[in-house]
Order: sequence, then C-alpha cells, then structure tokens
Amino acid sequence: MARIRLMTDDELPAERLEQVQGVEASGADASVLRAVAHLPDMFDAYFSFYYPAHQAGIVEPDLKELVRLKIARLNDCFT
Repeated sequence: MARIRLMTDDELPAERLEQVQGVEASGADASVLRAVAHLPDMFDAYFSFYYPAHQAGIVEPDLKELVRLKIARLNDCFT
C-alpha cells in the first residue's frame, strides 16, 4: 500500500506549521495535516469541506472521529 510521507516541522510553511502545532497542542493527531500539506491548494479545499462536514449533522463529531479511526485501522492507515 502506498504511503505519503508526513512533512516535518522544518518543511512546513509558517502558516501550516502554526496550524499543525495548534492541533498537536490540543492533544490531537496532526498526521493528516502533515500529509495533505504537500499540496497547498488541496489542503485548503479539503479542510474547507472536511471541518464543516465533521462538525455538522446528526452524528456527533466524536463518533465520526472514532469511525474514521476504525476505518483507517482496518485499512492499515495510521493517520
């Protein structure tokens, strides 16, 4: 299975580094941010879709996150 290399702090542009550090400071995993940062245009488009979809709807965001993690684990994805 293909793997996307996660960008290190030294490789991230200042704006992205600030976002990643904010996520990590809250105790959350920023692996997806580090992976998508390879394509800045996709980064912005993805998260303008993802965050509203993740926060809205009848299913609570915490449950959506648990489902996302379970699906990732079943697919040998660790992000």
